[in-house]
Amino acid sequence: MLDNVTINQLRAFVAVCDQGSFSGAARELRRAQSAISHAISALESAFDVLLFERNARKATLTAAGRSLLPDARGVISRTEEMKMRAVAIAEAGVPQVSIAVDTYFPRAHLIECLRKLQSDFPTVAINLRMTTMQGGERLVLEGTCALAVTITDVPELSPDTMERQHLCDVQMVTVCAPSHPLAAIAGPIPREEFGRHIQLVVTDNQPDAQKSQQGVAGEHQWLVNDLGAKHDLLKGGLCWGHMPHHVVAQDLANGTLVELQRRAWHMRTLTFMISQRRGYSFSECETRLVALLGNRHRFSKGAGKRSVSHAGKKT
Repeated sequence: MLDNVTINQLRAFVAVCDQGSFSGAARELRRAQSAISHAISALESAFDVLLFERNARKATLTAAGRSLLPDARGVISRTEEMKMRAVAIAEAGVPQVSIAVDTYFPRAHLIECLRKLQSDFPTVAINLRMTTMQGGERLVLEGTCALAVTITDVPELSPDTMERQHLCDVQMVTVCAPSHPLAAIAGPIPREEFGRHIQLVVTDNQPDAQKSQQGVAGEHQWLVNDLGAKHDLLKGGLCWGHMPHHVVAQDLANGTLVELQRRAWHMRTLTFMISQRRGYSFSECETRLVALLGNRHRFSKGAGKRSVSHAGKKT
């Protein structure tokens, strides 16, 4: 019965293979040779196979034994990993990160950072929330998250309670579908011309969120609270809008979207910040994640280029 297999039996099996004899395994494991023999017999009974040839002068594996040896090594290895993690948890507890990340933040870079964090802290528990505008800092104030990745021009919900530090910059581009009237205009387009067409704007759906019109060309707007929905509507040719370059790079390459040049219309950089309560001390795990998130230039070309952003509404 496989439920009766023990880790000590597997250790005895591997030791006999490594040492080439039952006596050698006994010395290696500091156990009596009879105990090693009993462990192997019990293992063979549980598996219902012979692991070693009975008529050989030394410990010679059967075909079944050769097949099962890698599995035995794997179980022992995983057990050792589990023991090491248990020791780490007992000494420092389970590392945890609760973070809200703005939907405009580069998703591929976020995934790469989380992958590296998991490699550095294998037992880390992640609570990840994707938000827009003031939603991240709202979760920090509520205590749901310890950290939030937000945009610098989005007004702080509680400046006396929250503090921010710079993280990284992201390039933005103005785009529309090839079928849109703006796509037929050659050269830079004045802001007044943009204002004659419907602009897609990502907005916070919280009724008390502060709004502004930076990056918005006119009164003709459609509001959405999801960046993915904005992306789909732009590709549908209904409107024009500003998008993070990393989101539309493939669309620009294959012609699904086209980039529009602006004339005499300066836009500020889309700058991401880390927000936390004042006086909050980062754990080692949180410090590592923040450092990874801020090193976007290691993973993406174009970081630090000029881009577009505004408070309360993302364009």
